Amino acid sequence: MIPLSIPNIAGNEWKYVKDCLDTGWVSSVGSYVNKMEEVSAAFSGVSKAVATSNGTSALHISLLLAGVDRNDLVILPNITFVAPANVIKYMGADAVLIDVYEDTWQLNVDLLSKFLSEECFSQDGACYHRASGRRISAIIPVHVLGNMVNMEKLLPLAEKYHIQVVEDATESLGSTYKDKPAGSFGIFGCLSYNGNKIITTGGGGMILTNDLELAKKAKHITTQAKTEGVEYYHDEIGYNYRMVNILAAMGVAQMEQLPGFIERKKSIRKQYNDGLSGIKGFRSQVITEHVKANCWLYTAVFERSKELSAYLDQHNIQTRPFWVPMNQLPAFANDIYYNENDIAGNVYSKCLSLPCSTNLSDQELAEVISKIREFYA
Repeated sequence: MIPLSIPNIAGNEWKYVKDCLDTGWVSSVGSYVNKMEEVSAAFSGVSKAVATSNGTSALHISLLLAGVDRNDLVILPNITFVAPANVIKYMGADAVLIDVYEDTWQLNVDLLSKFLSEECFSQDGACYHRASGRRISAIIPVHVLGNMVNMEKLLPLAEKYHIQVVEDATESLGSTYKDKPAGSFGIFGCLSYNGNKIITTGGGGMILTNDLELAKKAKHITTQAKTEGVEYYHDEIGYNYRMVNILAAMGVAQMEQLPGFIERKKSIRKQYNDGLSGIKGFRSQVITEHVKANCWLYTAVFERSKELSAYLDQHNIQTRPFWVPMNQLPAFANDIYYNENDIAGNVYSKCLSLPCSTNLSDQELAEVISKIREFYA
């Protein structure tokens, strides 16, 4: 089997994990948690990073501290992994789903501008949805597949309408917009270290911010809101969202290899684009202007994508369809979906993700390309 996207354990992972085991520091405190936070903040160009148990918990705490309240509305692209949509519901809020661009598959900022100008109004330093009267308190730009949203257009809109920006950079660690790292634009940015991400801790996440007070607050409530000292005194509602030291040790080792991983991802993307060019209906994701993408998960439009997936599976090549758009899922079917041509639905029906692990060999890559060309021949 040529897998879709698996971890590349090729550095100091064994050494650092063994250090945790040898010293007994395997739980939610330890030097590697501190190191992982420090290297993540430095790499992402922010003042502070707070380690969490996963990317979803990072998003949850970020929305909480960004001031999202029950019955609010939160803006989200209709094409995304389900995690940020779920987190909006955790808050007792609902989503405003904005369609995506046809070529980059990122949140359509021009459509967002139209929605805000025609469907919303500002009052007393807040933005409200005209039809429902509900406050729009935050926007989550999801940098889909390691590409990035046009932040130059989005940020002025958010400022004009008094909407907090919480970046979902869970897929875009190492990507930049005008040389500024993903996750460093909003009040918060969130990372994920799930097993299929560009680096992994097995499971884990990170909150990025330039606000030191908010970082301190995030650290506090992700550790059960326990105050200093030996007494088990908790001064507010807290969460058990901590990253454990043994996983952070793996993360530190993975971060050491990240630049090489990004270069390999870019090479894989180029080889696919070159090797599949000329196939009728084939179209790869267009990278947003001014973006240097980490090329996390290679995904492209194919004719008869489901048949192609079945064919590749018969030849032991693992593929995955694109995420089902949020408006097609039962939990979000009644949320607002603002679109003109339902680009998200069209993209979903035709996209397929191909093997692109950083340890994928050129020979395996050539095999995938060969089988795809064979299918269409």
